[in-house]
Amino acid sequence: MKRRDFLNGLTVGAAALGMSAALRPVSSFALDGKSSPAQEATPRILSIGYRTIDVKGRSARVFGLVQPDGRQGLALDAGTDFDVALSSAIDEPTLIHWHGLTPPWDADGVPDNPAALIKPSETRRYTFPVGTGGTHWMHAHTLQEQNLLAAPLIVRTAEDLKRDEQEVVVLLHDFSFLSAEELLTKLKGNATHGAMAMGHGAMQGMAGMQHMMSGNTMAGMAMPGMAAMDINDIDYDAYLANDRTLDDPEVVTVEKSGRVRLRIINGATATAFTIDTGGLAGELVAVDGQGVQPVVGTAFPVSMGQRLDIRLSLPKDGGAFPILALREGAAERTGVILASAGADISRIAVKGEGKGPLLGLDLERRLRPVGPLVIRAADRRFELSLTGDMAAYTWGIDGADGLVVKRGERIEVGITNMSMMAHPMHLHGHHFQVIGINGTPVAGAVRDTVLLPPMTSVVLAFDADNPGRWPLHCHHLYHMATGMMAYVTYDGVG
Repeated sequence: MKRRDFLNGLTVGAAALGMSAALRPVSSFALDGKSSPAQEATPRILSIGYRTIDVKGRSARVFGLVQPDGRQGLALDAGTDFDVALSSAIDEPTLIHWHGLTPPWDADGVPDNPAALIKPSETRRYTFPVGTGGTHWMHAHTLQEQNLLAAPLIVRTAEDLKRDEQEVVVLLHDFSFLSAEELLTKLKGNATHGAMAMGHGAMQGMAGMQHMMSGNTMAGMAMPGMAAMDINDIDYDAYLANDRTLDDPEVVTVEKSGRVRLRIINGATATAFTIDTGGLAGELVAVDGQGVQPVVGTAFPVSMGQRLDIRLSLPKDGGAFPILALREGAAERTGVILASAGADISRIAVKGEGKGPLLGLDLERRLRPVGPLVIRAADRRFELSLTGDMAAYTWGIDGADGLVVKRGERIEVGITNMSMMAHPMHLHGHHFQVIGINGTPVAGAVRDTVLLPPMTSVVLAFDADNPGRWPLHCHHLYHMATGMMAYVTYDGVG
């Protein structure tokens, strides 16, 4: 029996529901297999609605993005059309961004840029080429993202469908029983106290950041004085993997001697993680849905908005294998468990014995793309500086006013982070290549979201081939909401 047939036999579909029915929670984010050829003639149905999940013994009403049979998210075939009828069954306006795809500007999903919000009970159809394969996701480009308005968006290639390996999709999130508006109010209210408390500690932190800029710091290693930096400005009530905590984790049945492809999506709004594969050596084969030359390891950093594809080979004797997401600079963790039939599964504490690693740029320096950009001179280069005012809890991008490009140009953007927090910077509508890190040229990964730790710099290159007014912003939701958002505007686009 081929492994794919074995795995398909394990699939248990959620109960079917009508478009007007209440959305039911689903325990697994496993997506369907091959897409039906009929989807090219009729749109896939996707509904925004409410669902209830259990978090630490309490019920919580959250958002969902589900198909009519209750499955979260979408799985599509590369090279086909993205043809989706998106309906809203919630009582407030919203809009969904297709993170990782390169749709036409009017389908991008950022409110009033240029499309209006979807009203309650409205249905809107999206049709555009889905592009090449990759691990992507979809989410609200509003504060509603905090309340789990996000889901996987997987685009599979023909090679993916033929490959004899199991696919396990893991969507990470940070969860609060408070609303996003309440969290933002607390951030602004606590900011002055936090800024005043830094004092001498901030000066110690500068020494660590200078060491980081030297290029000698390994990703994930603690650095002298870095505790003075604001690593996490929100302590959440829970950290979720596929809607669940480690108190009741998802257990994914796997085959002895099998091969697994983890598709990790960091959908958290303000939390970075390190993926810990434990006793299984992982092979990182893609970032942000774009192939990279394999990197072997057991610890892989992933910031907000980023994705990782990690291949695992399971031992012939099977067993239980936790795949953990360690919260940056803190003891909390979440994750899923891969387990073969009959394996003993031990309880895993929600808090580990040590703190999760700090995210750096060591892995970024090592990444090499499978499909790099064609080498050519830049037609235009911009220099941006990321800034922050902790006293007012406002964030910004200096130098962003003149980000105007022309179609067909090769664009380079140098970004320097002069603030005391890390910023995962995401560009809509394009994929870029990382071509410089801390002043050193690299032939780095092609991706759509790159992390800038404090006092670091990167240079990005992309081809201006998708006219529009495209957001370039920090994927920390509250940094974006308080000013860290700019636009790359094509000449002639209003």
